[in-house]
Amino acid sequence: MNNSYIKSICKPYRYTIKGNSLIVESNEGNYVIKKNNNEKLIDIFRYLDSRGFNYYPDVINVDRDNEFIYKYVDDINILNPSKSEDLINLVGLLHSKTSYQKEVSEETFKEIYENIKNNILYLKDYYGKKYDEYLKEIYNPPSHYNFLRNYSKIMAALNFSENELDDWYDIVKTKKTERVSVIHNNLSLDHIIKSDRDYLISWDKAKFDTPVLDLYKLYLNNFFEMDFSFIFERYIKINHLGEEELKLFFVLISMPPEIDFIGSEFEICKKMRKKLDYIFKTEEFLKPYYTTDTDNK
Repeated sequence: MNNSYIKSICKPYRYTIKGNSLIVESNEGNYVIKKNNNEKLIDIFRYLDSRGFNYYPDVINVDRDNEFIYKYVDDINILNPSKSEDLINLVGLLHSKTSYQKEVSEETFKEIYENIKNNILYLKDYYGKKYDEYLKEIYNPPSHYNFLRNYSKIMAALNFSENELDDWYDIVKTKKTERVSVIHNNLSLDHIIKSDRDYLISWDKAKFDTPVLDLYKLYLNNFFEMDFSFIFERYIKINHLGEEELKLFFVLISMPPEIDFIGSEFEICKKMRKKLDYIFKTEEFLKPYYTTDTDNK
């Protein structure tokens, strides 16, 4: 990275590479230099400022070789439950402050529907072929045996997701607008910093889209470390989701991730255990939203 700008305004005495960033320590303060791969990011930051959302590190300079210079922010280590709560507060605020209704064509929702439907059908075919293959084995290795035992659970999740997708499309197929907002598009517990105020970092993938995508990616990245039932309830108090948004979120998270059978038997078993845990945990998360008064009698 070109650091001539930093040299021109301060006297650096230490450089540290951390991931895709260069941390510069100087007598004038500390800075982060990061390559910008999002040509619309500066416009997104300006929009955030106009909407009163300033929970991102101060940008010192951007007009230099597609790199951003941010003011370095010291992080205060806190426990994950508190961090999860602070993160979802920021996300809810981000979505509520930047959302608006966008006009869409009838093809918009149709394309979303077909993409998700094709993914579900692919997974059904993939798991069905694995089931037929492993069922013929005389002696199953542990990973294959575990898969056969849980095959019905996997297929039930896919069937649920497919049925909910059909219901979602019935709701949206005649709609002419969609709510969009600025979405971070890369949410995880690693991307919040606690300091004088809370900061979201790593905005490289930010864009305007449905808030559902942020929630979905946060769920995928941190479903195991977070009490998502509590987190989600907190989010919808800050930024209420419409019926179609809620259903789309449930469709996306209920699709079981693909289990590959590549690697050593030990590695495959570890991967399968995590994917199965995802299915079981997601089922528990969704259960209250599909429990009626009749079910409790």
